[in-house]
Amino acid sequence: MPAKASPSPKKGERRRKRRTRRNRRIAAAVVIAVLVLALLGMGLWLLFVQRPETTVQVYPMAYETEIRSNAAENGLDPALPAAVILAESSYLPDAVSEANAQGLMQLLPSTAQWVAGKCDEVYQEGSLFEPNTNIQYGCWYLGYLIRRFRGNLTCAIAAYHAGQGTVDGWLANPEYTADGETLQTIPSDATDTYVKRVLKYYEKYKELYAPAAR
Repeated sequence: MPAKASPSPKKGERRRKRRTRRNRRIAAAVVIAVLVLALLGMGLWLLFVQRPETTVQVYPMAYETEIRSNAAENGLDPALPAAVILAESSYLPDAVSEANAQGLMQLLPSTAQWVAGKCDEVYQEGSLFEPNTNIQYGCWYLGYLIRRFRGNLTCAIAAYHAGQGTVDGWLANPEYTADGETLQTIPSDATDTYVKRVLKYYEKYKELYAPAAR
């Protein structure tokens, strides 16, 4: 049987070059696929895990005209009722609490009726679901509380949440106050959390409502 002829050096070289080019193409395709998958994964991670909520989503600027006008009428920084609305109803005009507090600033109908009388108006049932009426009464009441507690914002906000009489009782207790006018301690965890939340929102809304920020 004749011996099998060995491939020529030129043919062997051509085969090696073809294999080298094929291996390079495969390697390049693998690298591209890995990069595409990495970029896709990063995009999905940023979209679903790392995407921060925008300032407007976290701190809505709805009802700005109504808030500004009613705050001005009651000597308030508009950032304060804006913060109260966020804490009370998250800017939902039809919000109703278990205690039947209604609307944006979560006023009880009895409180709204009393405020309406102070404003020489007749309270209409259901009017607290009208944003401007709710903000009007809420700003009046907030301004009243600030004046009643001699400008002490913590006491006023606490009274908005827990009631005037409750805060009066705390201020009469030396366990919670050193001077009868300032609360060093808010004994209700719910009210303490509420006050801190409103004050936090207030600081942010002061930036958003500042003329330079608009």
